[in-house]
Amino acid sequence: MAKLTHIDEQGSVKMVDVTDKDVTDREAIASGKIEMQPETLQLVTGGNIPKGNVLETARIAGIMAAKRTSDLIPMCHPLGITGVELNFEVEDACITARATVRVPDRTGVEMEALTAVSVALLTIYDMCKAIDRNMVISEICLLQKSGGRSGTYVRET
Repeated sequence: MAKLTHIDEQGSVKMVDVTDKDVTDREAIASGKIEMQPETLQLVTGGNIPKGNVLETARIAGIMAAKRTSDLIPMCHPLGITGVELNFEVEDACITARATVRVPDRTGVEMEALTAVSVALLTIYDMCKAIDRNMVISEICLLQKSGGRSGTYVRET
């Protein structure tokens, strides 16, 4: 089992010191989905949700969240993110969000990608909850990451 780097020898929580790590190009891709009633999805894709354009609002929220991850997750380092792409795939009664986050830095952007997806999906829920409270957010996961000492990770499907 891997050693937890956020715990010191006395069992206290600590922020990992990345001072001696090399700056490398890092990228992480995460995804998640929200299931809803087909009628709700039609309203979303038709631009008929009273609160506005759901997917564009969710995209903005997800990008903003990626940039603010260190304010939300206690041990995350603040990063100068250089790129965030957040896209949506619509099918049947489901919207899948996929975030790609990039940074040249000493630590990875997995948490930023996961946060972008999570907040984007929560934004969709918030904008549609008046019509469909049965929506389900699920399958939020890291798909892949690259850069840094640990190398490349690709989720097995």
